[in-house]
Amino acid sequence: MIINQTGINTRSHSTPGTSSLTVSNVQISIMAAVFRRLFTLVIFVSFSSFCFAQQDSLKQDTVKQKTHSPRKATIFSAVIPGLGQAYNRKYWKIPVVYAGIGACAYFAIKSNNRYTEFRDAWSDLNSTDPNGTIEFDGYLYTLNGLEQGKNYYRRNRDLFTIFTAGVYILNIIDANVDAHLFDFDISDDLTMRIQPVPINVTSTGTVSPGFSIKMTWR
Repeated sequence: MIINQTGINTRSHSTPGTSSLTVSNVQISIMAAVFRRLFTLVIFVSFSSFCFAQQDSLKQDTVKQKTHSPRKATIFSAVIPGLGQAYNRKYWKIPVVYAGIGACAYFAIKSNNRYTEFRDAWSDLNSTDPNGTIEFDGYLYTLNGLEQGKNYYRRNRDLFTIFTAGVYILNIIDANVDAHLFDFDISDDLTMRIQPVPINVTSTGTVSPGFSIKMTWR
């Protein structure tokens, strides 16, 4: 009876020890798996945050670098012709703009003055002697001749006024297009550049304006 009790007691003491050891191993395995997953999650979140930060930084750098505004160039040329070209650093276009506007405006004003002179002469002849003649600019004019001269210069005045407005509008469009192409990257394989250059005329010894076209293949 004593031996049997000892055997029972021995089994009863050994079983709890084995069960306790088995539970501890399971807990350690679970905790290790949890820690591995948490560590992986932390690494993933950190790497994702780093990538997003780099993308935001690149976007900010791109925004900072692209400061040339087509809107500003358009407004500048609309307010003062040629100012948009100066903003785009196309300084050689400024005299072209003013030459075009100035020439068209000059002929429009001159034609308007001549129209006014012919109109006044027509009014004087019509009020005094409609069937007679009047001396004007060293010539004798009838009422019909004055009418033709008046219509001729009025048509020229209107045409050159339209041309002046057209050059002004082209000045604005040119500034806007150049501003859009300001940051355009031309390929290294093919480049073409057009710029004004003086041309020496050896026969007359004078210098005439011209254009130079340079094309490069690589």
